[in-house]
Amino acid sequence: MKMEAVEVLEKYWGYTSFRSMQKEIVDAALSDRDVLAILPTGGGKSVCFQVPAMMKDGIALVITPLIALMKDQVQNLNARGIKALAVYTGMSKGEIELTLNNAVYGDFKFLYLSPERLSTAAFRDRLADMNVSYIVVDEAHCISQWGYDFRPDYLKIAGIRKVCDAPVIALTATATPAVADDIMDRLGFREKLLLKSGFERPNLSYIVRNREDKLGQLLNICRSVPGTGIVYVRNRKKCEELAAFLSGAGLSASFYHAGLSYPVRMSRQEEWKSDKIRIMVCTNAFGMGIDKPDVRFVVHFELPDCPEAYFQEAGRAGRDGKRSYAVLLWNATDLRKLKQLENVSFPDLEYIEDIYHKVHVFFGIPYDTGEGRELKFDMAEFCRRFRLNMSSAYNAVKYIEREGHWVFMEDTDIQARVRITVSRTDLYDAELPDPKMELLLEVLMRTYTGLFSFPVRIDEDFVAGRTGVDVPELRQLLYNLSVEHIIRYIPADHSSVLYLKENRLMPKNVKLSPERLERLKTSWAARTGAMKEYAEEDDVCRSRFLLKYFGQEETEDCGTCDVCRKRAADSRMEKATEEALVKLIGEKGGEYTLTDVNLVFGAPGAGFSPDYLTVLRRLIDDGTVPPYRI
Repeated sequence: MKMEAVEVLEKYWGYTSFRSMQKEIVDAALSDRDVLAILPTGGGKSVCFQVPAMMKDGIALVITPLIALMKDQVQNLNARGIKALAVYTGMSKGEIELTLNNAVYGDFKFLYLSPERLSTAAFRDRLADMNVSYIVVDEAHCISQWGYDFRPDYLKIAGIRKVCDAPVIALTATATPAVADDIMDRLGFREKLLLKSGFERPNLSYIVRNREDKLGQLLNICRSVPGTGIVYVRNRKKCEELAAFLSGAGLSASFYHAGLSYPVRMSRQEEWKSDKIRIMVCTNAFGMGIDKPDVRFVVHFELPDCPEAYFQEAGRAGRDGKRSYAVLLWNATDLRKLKQLENVSFPDLEYIEDIYHKVHVFFGIPYDTGEGRELKFDMAEFCRRFRLNMSSAYNAVKYIEREGHWVFMEDTDIQARVRITVSRTDLYDAELPDPKMELLLEVLMRTYTGLFSFPVRIDEDFVAGRTGVDVPELRQLLYNLSVEHIIRYIPADHSSVLYLKENRLMPKNVKLSPERLERLKTSWAARTGAMKEYAEEDDVCRSRFLLKYFGQEETEDCGTCDVCRKRAADSRMEKATEEALVKLIGEKGGEYTLTDVNLVFGAPGAGFSPDYLTVLRRLIDDGTVPPYRI
């Protein structure tokens, strides 16, 4: 007998019921309907595609841009006894071939793919042979060119359906109504179906503070709110400075950004999750896939670019349902920086094309060559060589990526590479000083192809395990083999990488659309304008403002944000002022002057509403008290 969805949920995930909207999304998928699911951060998006995929024959293709999250989900699924695979940038050709063959001929249920893999010949050649159950699109807002995080490779997803007409399950935490409609259009939905849960977070209090002394305010928050916290900043330097400031004030704090090595990032993430570090000061590189339920506060030390990013990051607080705080600190300096950011984020097209060619010159790539190359790209060194403004050059590189000419992967962990530099005959005749070297070479040759022809990426953890050593000892063995001139060893690295999707084009042939650039500028200005309005707003409930931005019109005041609390405090003060006025005028038998009122209610520190005269006029107008004497 076929299991029900809730039985599958309990068997593999241990839950006896679905959260809000999960069941509706699962039912739509099981009915083979295309569905776009918008669930807030921490809303359990993975279950929405994993459960139906377990109930249907075949393998689900899961497209996601987050390689760390992809690896984490594959590991978690395998730990639950569910067979899952992943293909992403950085894997060797042999590893990719083996993984895709397993996806076709093995009994695997999930194949995770980074979007740039969709256009490769290796994937396209095997797609027709795969029994695809679902096409799952994670972070679906990346397909909308007018969304805040567009990825050109996402546009290739619709083409998959021409080969395998499987239903689509698209998921995102943040999408405005216009972006949601664009997502469904670009994914070729047979029938538009949008399912979204309410975005209300009753336990999350949104607080906005306009302060010149942001450091003092941050310190007060960290000291007064107990529990774990996250502090978001824009750049790495500020990240490290704030962590040092908080540590110097006696608080348990560290920093996290994409410039740190993978082991350091993983170590700090685990220390924070296990409460060895209380406060993590970080860039937006921190948080994706982090599911720590007891985060009590998230502070944005600077004004974010858009409500989408702010809502997602702030939403990492209070996932356990307990009272938590999302605090935004800003001042006039933030508004100036946001304006400056607008100026450098959209350089003109001539400058962008010039950057395109300078990048190729930087790597010595002539015209009509370069397609398929992966290049370790040091942005700082590139800008120094050509004397470029870093921000303008960075945004030009990102815009060229939007146009589909290359993929720019920032701060990527690059696997170690090995090439055997001697012939097979010389290798067998070589006398090696350490028996472990011989075992290591055997492991490498059994595991990887092409070692005698070109440098091949190796998985150091896997090779170390097969050789019976730890990773540091493996690296020493590889180094010693290179000293013996047996191999060429290129150690693992951490760098930004450019993947060239085409040969270098001739001048004036680089496809750059002025219309698209203008629309992007307009879209960006609208988002930053909404963020500025959110910060400056002092009359609309913070939660209601954000929910309306995401298209949720039926909302109520949260009662806990700074605007609601101020309104409640003002109401209490007005009520107290009203009662005191009635009492004063009653004591005077209705015979009173404005001077009598001003003496009592206008005194400094009197504790009454500063609008006490407005309250008095209302009481006179409704007949509660008589008019004053002139």
